[in-house]
Amino acid sequence: MNFALDARGINWYKGTGIGTYTDNLLKYMLINNENDSLHIFWSGDNYKQYKNENSHIIMTSKKYHKFFEQNYFPSYIRNNDISVLHVPQNGIGLSDNIPCKKVVTVHDLIPYIIPETVGRGYLLKFLKFMPDIIAMSDAIITVSTESKNTILKFFPIDEKKIYVIPLAADSKYLPLNKNTCKNVVKTKFNISKPFILYLGGFSPRKNVKSLIYAFKKSISNLDKEYDLVLAGSDRNECQEIKSLINDLNISDNIKFTGFLEEELLPIFYNSCDLFVYPSLYEGFGLPPLEAMCCGAPVLSSNLSSIPEVVGTGGILVNPTDVNELSDNIIKILNNIELQDELKSNALNRAKKFSWSITAKKTLDVYNSI
Repeated sequence: MNFALDARGINWYKGTGIGTYTDNLLKYMLINNENDSLHIFWSGDNYKQYKNENSHIIMTSKKYHKFFEQNYFPSYIRNNDISVLHVPQNGIGLSDNIPCKKVVTVHDLIPYIIPETVGRGYLLKFLKFMPDIIAMSDAIITVSTESKNTILKFFPIDEKKIYVIPLAADSKYLPLNKNTCKNVVKTKFNISKPFILYLGGFSPRKNVKSLIYAFKKSISNLDKEYDLVLAGSDRNECQEIKSLINDLNISDNIKFTGFLEEELLPIFYNSCDLFVYPSLYEGFGLPPLEAMCCGAPVLSSNLSSIPEVVGTGGILVNPTDVNELSDNIIKILNNIELQDELKSNALNRAKKFSWSITAKKTLDVYNSI
């Protein structure tokens, strides 16, 4: 059978959850699927790793993306007897004249839940196209039960049309030598103290300000001095966060890394004494899972889909309660035995997630429709 995957998001959304999802899904689908032919719509140069005996790379142009979506894709699908097209970037780019079965991955409905936390351009595009995307799709893949319930809340469709397939962490996220990793962090970023790590961007829904306040309350109650490392691109409300840090007079204890290349992420997860993720809403939430795969103690939010991911692999708290965040930071960092227990729990929990399983279940969806 011939399937097609819109993989343009691998380069268009590199470094985001959608880019990571599409990249890993494609890699493991090619490994797990020897009998079918996979046609890959591509944008960019780095496509050679996805070429094998049963894959076909179809080059497109980002500049003329509307032409490809509305004209070229339908023609190609018709001429090559494609049975299913999968658009993994929330269905954005799906045309109504696609002459085959249509699958989309809807990662979350954040523009519907908390519209004030997304950019105006993305918000308008999402709200404009999502009703048609949901209606056009023959199957909708989503990444958590939380996201499935949210889709059903806003769109009165048959729930059998929605398939929950969790994400996974890349194989590079695994326990490494802690001292070696710490030396890399010290050499490259001049971070020499033990540290708490946050990674995940600075959108208001990430709730980084609450983490700042909780860290401030924790400092005087910790058995040794820690830094708080905030990793991610300097965007969204990052400048407000820096102003808050100055106002609280804790600049010496907080380090910004800026954007981190993916190769550095496992090193930071392995170097930290605690990973904290206080997000208010996630469709899935990859950073806590990546941290768990590296054996980092995890303190995270008890909201939205995050409990589905972290489960018993970490401690879950109300992220809007600064005292609860602070108390648990202190409890974990002042207790070596608890840290060891959390590391063990994290590694055991992380074993439940696999890109191989995600890819297989996705192929099952294709075949089922």
